[in-house]
Amino acid sequence: MPRYGVAIIGGGPGGYVAAIRAAQLGLKVTLIEKEKVGGLCLNWGCIPSKTLLHSAELIDIFARAGDFGVHADGLRADLGEAVSHSRAVVDQVVKGIEYLLKRNGIEVVTGEAFLRSPNEVIVGGSEIVETEAVIIATGARPRSLPGAEIDGERVLTSREALALQQPPESIAIIGGGPVGVEFAYLYRAFDSHVTLIEALPHLLPSEDDDVSAYLERTFAKQGIDILTNTYFEELDVTDGECRLRLSGAAGEKIASYDKILLGVGVKANTEGFGLEEIDVNTKNGFISVDERMETNVPGVYAVGDVIGPPLLAHVASAEGVVAAEAIAGLQPQALSYVDMPRAVYCRPQVASIGLTEAEAKARGYEVGSARFPLRGISRALALGESDGFAKLVVDRDSDEVLGCHMIGPDVTELIGEVSLARMLRASAKDLASAVYAHPTLSEVVKEAALATKGEAVHFWFERAAAQERSN
Repeated sequence: MPRYGVAIIGGGPGGYVAAIRAAQLGLKVTLIEKEKVGGLCLNWGCIPSKTLLHSAELIDIFARAGDFGVHADGLRADLGEAVSHSRAVVDQVVKGIEYLLKRNGIEVVTGEAFLRSPNEVIVGGSEIVETEAVIIATGARPRSLPGAEIDGERVLTSREALALQQPPESIAIIGGGPVGVEFAYLYRAFDSHVTLIEALPHLLPSEDDDVSAYLERTFAKQGIDILTNTYFEELDVTDGECRLRLSGAAGEKIASYDKILLGVGVKANTEGFGLEEIDVNTKNGFISVDERMETNVPGVYAVGDVIGPPLLAHVASAEGVVAAEAIAGLQPQALSYVDMPRAVYCRPQVASIGLTEAEAKARGYEVGSARFPLRGISRALALGESDGFAKLVVDRDSDEVLGCHMIGPDVTELIGEVSLARMLRASAKDLASAVYAHPTLSEVVKEAALATKGEAVHFWFERAAAQERSN
């Protein structure tokens, strides 16, 4: 076989982006994927889940269409049809990635890879690929819990959940992180009885406390049962019934559910392809890399979920670019992980970047923060989507924006401008001085920036604080 400049193991958002960037830089590239390009995210994660969540949003919109003078009678929601649509979207996206790989001259090889040495990869047990460098982008898989073994029928991971044709009558979701809250919203919209269980004090425990508390109140209004500070103890699946025993501050609770969904994190895919053969270092189950994404073995790189948090597709893609550029002899800029945006597509949506208020204080900053409610934004009122707020965390000494935390309609589309502000080390004054189109939801960012100086224009904050407390 011809010798390649780089062989990439895994065709997810980290692997395929690395492949395209390496090809752009003139390297001869082969991409080895045992299933479909796109990886977990495109095939069984980001894309199908967000497509289904849009179906859930449409249910909500039609349910309150009468408020806008539109009367939709005979509304019928069919999860099976929604799943079929999501699979069609997945197929379209995957075909687009396959086309991009082909246009960039990247050879895609289907099969399982094994690292015989840093410069040799065996594919399918026999085919030898010689390469000058390797990028490992094998991703991760959902974790199980001791005593809650995944069977794909009653005890599910997100993968099985994305293929359900009928909403369960009742479902307990263990884990209140992004996966848990997104599926909780999805199944509640399709009329399942949903119980969401989290061991820590709040849902979305990595987010700012104000956002997490607001989401909990909103979910409770939607009819989702929330059990925080609650621990899984035992599961008994008999006669098609899932009997769950939990413990917490309120004591022990035993309840039965139709299905159980585990959203308790992931395990890196580091086994079975020869890492130990070439002595690649790992830590806490993830591959260790430097800021160039290179492992301790020269010429062997790793990107994406296999190297650990933050476990996000866009982070994997950014890491793939860094690895490709390093292999090509460039000097890529090191990634700032605190500046990686986070997005959760439940309803209301959650989006954030940078430090939470608690994190900023823990790091010794002289912290200033301000919230601006969406009730003060005309566009939100016009849409009938005025629940939520934007919160800015700033350094009082330098006025630098340390973090932004939002909950509300389409805030995942608004976080990009704060991402740019973070990259440019913009100040709150910079955000406040920019002129925003009116009426738009993005004005909430400007008003929050003004609010850090007590200069917000469109809301009376004494009244706002009282209304927030009443909610």
